[in-house]
Amino acid sequence: MCEFHLQFLPLQVSIRAPCCKRWFDCPECHQATSDHTLIKTTEMVFACKKCKKVFRKDVSNFEDSDEYCPHCDNHFILEAKTPQMGIGVEGDDPRMVKDMRQQHHRPTEGDFMADRLG
Repeated sequence: MCEFHLQFLPLQVSIRAPCCKRWFDCPECHQATSDHTLIKTTEMVFACKKCKKVFRKDVSNFEDSDEYCPHCDNHFILEAKTPQMGIGVEGDDPRMVKDMRQQHHRPTEGDFMADRLG
């Protein structure tokens, strides 16, 4: 896999290159590992990484409904997120919320015997 694919292109399919008939995760992966340029075509062959089935899509009129695998309905084109630089305190994660509930003290046998022992 290429660096571009790992950071910016979260595809849930593999793409078959029409020129060499090999499978790649993205066009940049093909360029990084092959000694030839990728042939451009309007019909692409995909392999879903969820159900492992192969299907064809005409990319000349690609619509929102074409972003799903026709076999398992897996949404194979996900929105890419660019990493953002930021400064913060380690462990300062807004998803982590401190539990502010009071813990109830469960009395033990020693608590009942404390007044008898003196």
